[in-house]
Amino acid sequence: MVGIDPGHNGGNAGAPEVINEPVWNGRSQSPCNTTGTATDDGYPETDFTWAVATKLAADLRESGAKVVMTRDSNDGVGPCIDKRAKIINDAKADVAIDIHADGAAASERGYSLLIPVPSGTNDEVVEPSRRYAQMLRTEMRKTGMPLASYLGEGGFVERDDLAGLNLTTVPQVLLETGNMRNAEDARLLKSDRFQARTAAAIKRAMAAYLRSR
Repeated sequence: MVGIDPGHNGGNAGAPEVINEPVWNGRSQSPCNTTGTATDDGYPETDFTWAVATKLAADLRESGAKVVMTRDSNDGVGPCIDKRAKIINDAKADVAIDIHADGAAASERGYSLLIPVPSGTNDEVVEPSRRYAQMLRTEMRKTGMPLASYLGEGGFVERDDLAGLNLTTVPQVLLETGNMRNAEDARLLKSDRFQARTAAAIKRAMAAYLRSR
């Protein structure tokens, strides 16, 4: 079983009363969800995450894998970040991916991998998540997107404020696939070809991790 969490949702912007409601992120309170970022010409992060997620799900199912996704459309609201973690945990996924794109300064480029630190709930999967992240970093190098130099060390960023990483009971990584505010990254992120390459890279990393267990 594979878990896929496409960040945000297309209807979030129209429901501030829902997405601003505080929920438990495993350490403290955070908003239920957010709207995500967008390219300078208005291509939204939620469209990108949905495109990659659906490509990845189709590829995995074609290979015979079972897939659970945290949302089933790109025009809804939520689910909240704690509910997304519960969906993947309850499915007893063997590995999971949280797909996002960053909204950093326009001068910055590249992908980064957000990895968990022990929270109590996730303690048993922190080390497996980090091994999986190393495999994903290797596979993402083949997509044409450079490794980010503006976040973390070697593209890895430890985060203790994200529900998906704090509440997970399965190996999971949050992929910031590129910077939507950078013109070169945006060109790739909007490209169907790059989206397919990203889905393929995630699939290969998942397969490599599962073989290594």
